[in-house]
Order: sequence, then structure tokens, then C-alpha cells
Amino acid sequence: MSHTIVVYQSGYGHTRKQAEALQQGAAGVPGASAELVEINAEGQLPDGAWDKLDAADAIVFGTPTYMGGPSWQFKRFADASSKAWFSSKWRNKIAAGFTNSASINGDKVQTLNYLFALSMQQGMVWVGTGMMPANSKAAQRDDVNWLGAFSGAMAQSPSDSSPEEGPPPGDLETARLFGARVAETAARWNR
Repeated sequence: MSHTIVVYQSGYGHTRKQAEALQQGAAGVPGASAELVEINAEGQLPDGAWDKLDAADAIVFGTPTYMGGPSWQFKRFADASSKAWFSSKWRNKIAAGFTNSASINGDKVQTLNYLFALSMQQGMVWVGTGMMPANSKAAQRDDVNWLGAFSGAMAQSPSDSSPEEGPPPGDLETARLFGARVAETAARWNR
């Protein structure tokens, strides 16, 4: 049995879709549960969310990539997590991360590196995607891991797309599979 919290910030709804796919994947693992915790437009969590994070077996961090890094709202949450750091509340929990931006690259890896560093400061155990990239000539945009991410899940949503139009199905399936991997890893880690 494992419980995963997907804590994320979404500026326009695209990253929320990715978070929902990840949560569905984690909750779909037998014996696992998962829930979403959204960071609001002011960078704050809803009531009771810090207690949920402290009790979780796995925490997956998600944020859009803006100007080569996480949103300021996510950064505010990360800075506030110093209270958990001070008392080692998240030590040895499973951690993972995901991001979305309008460009194919968009410096998403910088955001994933930020999420990784946050988890390392918290003493957490990072899980990557474990997925092979879709990088052959026959690869299609809706293939799983078309963006070729290993350290965390990446998604791309065109700047003029609505959340109904982006991220594309392959990026959402990548997130779903990644969520399942995180939940499975948390269950193994907690045996």
C-alpha cells in the first residue's frame, strides 16, 4: 500500500491536465492511492495540505516551466517547505517531478533539475521515468516519451492551445505511466 501526493501549480490549466494524468496512473496501481494538491495563484496550499504531504509515501512535484525555471508560485511553496526540511519530515520519501511548457525544449530540464535539488535537500529518494524515448524515424508526436525525458515527465502545450488541446495524448500517457512507476516504487520502498 502506498499513498502518493501530486503537488503542483498550473498557470493556465495545461500542467493541471498533466498532474491529473499522473495522479490517475498512481491511483491505478493495485493497493495504491493518490491525490492532487494544487498550489494556488498566490503560491499557497489549501488547509490541511502540509499534513497530507508529511503523511505521504511519495510526493510528485509539478510546475510549468516559465523563463527557464519553475513558476514563482511553486518557488514560494518550495521555500515554505523549509519547515518540513528543518524537522526532516520528508526524509526517505519517494520523490519525482514533472513540467510543461509551450516550446518543445523550453529549458524544461532546468525545472526538473530544480525539483530534483529540492527533493535532495529534503533527503528524499528521486525516481526518474524509466522510459525509453520515442526517437526513431517512425516515432510520432503522440508516442510515449516523445520528448525523451528521463529525470522526470515533460509535456509540451503550444502557447495558443487551450487545456483541452494540450498537452497532447502521448505526453499525458507518459505522465500516466510515470505516475504508476512512482506508486509502484513507493510500494516497494515501504515493504
